[in-house]
Amino acid sequence: MKVLHIVTLHTPDHAFGGPTRVALNLSKAQRAHGDDARIMALGDGFDGPLPGEVEGVPAHLFQARHLLPAFEVSGITSAALLRTARRMMRGADLVHVHLMRDLVTLPAALLALATRTPLVVQTHGMVDPTEKRVAQLTDLLGVRTVLRRADVVLHLTERERIDVEAVAAPVALTRTVRLVNGVRPQERKPAREPGRPPVVLFLARVQERKRPEDFVGAMPAVLARHPDARFVLAGPDTGALPSTLALARRLGVLHALDQVGPLGHEEVLEAGRRADVYVLPSIEEPLGVSVLEAMSVGTPAVITRTCGLGPDVAAAGAGRVVDSRAGEDAANAAKVADAVLELLEPEANDRAGKAAWELVSTRFTIDAVTGTLRRTYEDVLRRRRRAQC
Repeated sequence: MKVLHIVTLHTPDHAFGGPTRVALNLSKAQRAHGDDARIMALGDGFDGPLPGEVEGVPAHLFQARHLLPAFEVSGITSAALLRTARRMMRGADLVHVHLMRDLVTLPAALLALATRTPLVVQTHGMVDPTEKRVAQLTDLLGVRTVLRRADVVLHLTERERIDVEAVAAPVALTRTVRLVNGVRPQERKPAREPGRPPVVLFLARVQERKRPEDFVGAMPAVLARHPDARFVLAGPDTGALPSTLALARRLGVLHALDQVGPLGHEEVLEAGRRADVYVLPSIEEPLGVSVLEAMSVGTPAVITRTCGLGPDVAAAGAGRVVDSRAGEDAANAAKVADAVLELLEPEANDRAGKAAWELVSTRFTIDAVTGTLRRTYEDVLRRRRRAQC
């Protein structure tokens, strides 16, 4: 099967995060099962020519043109990408668009409809009801059409399904499928050696929505109990790094914070192995791949109740789920600190780490996810064939 994944952006530091990582993970697994899966995206931030493959996946990358800089990622595009996408759709069995309100994935999805190419749309929590006038206009001009006419719309959580249906309203979506994120299974790491200082990890884009300041705000309480603890702040800066470091300076904990910047995929897994607790304090996080990657090696996670993985982590005992709320910074940091301190206790850490590893190994492997996706693709193509008869 020839599958073209279209996602907005790929950069050397993986600053766009989840959608590109999901597209790559799915493509790698699909290729391992014999499919011709490849990705198409804008490229930005590279020195020299854009790569022709990413992590072994053939990649059709086009230099990003910042047409509307005020809209950041939503305002970049490439006419060459769209021309090539139209041509490649003729030879594809199916197009899988990782959709957001932008000038790449939205016109690509509309092209798939225009060329009558089977279309699967995955929104990654990026399409929901909004009061922003520009986004509402975008919905009117194309997003609703794509959602209503796509062969299948994939959703991560029930909340996302409800949000997408609200955007598509008043037309009800009849073909939706839940597809969780998946990661490669890993060996479970050994328990922390006695005497080694504990390590607490934040690994995600350093942006306001991920709430890195709650991570830093928890540091004083943890250091009061574990004065030798190290806190690792990893990931590309997408706007919140200066304020996060300033907070660490004001709290007098900068000496215990290692700011390491963006990491490659294998480095991400190694950082998870070195950590004793992983923390992602995001509010309204759809279903974080970074959380799954940390848990895949046996590192328990601290996440919020509004994270898409919250019910799974809570039910499995794979970490701690805290009830953080926007605008309650001090209270949020205190809750994160309490959760981290609980998980640094050796018995609790071992129990939660084992549960985290088992949760990912049984329910969130990339093979399980691609199995669901393969069945979805086949159902789409069957329905298309029947419609042509």
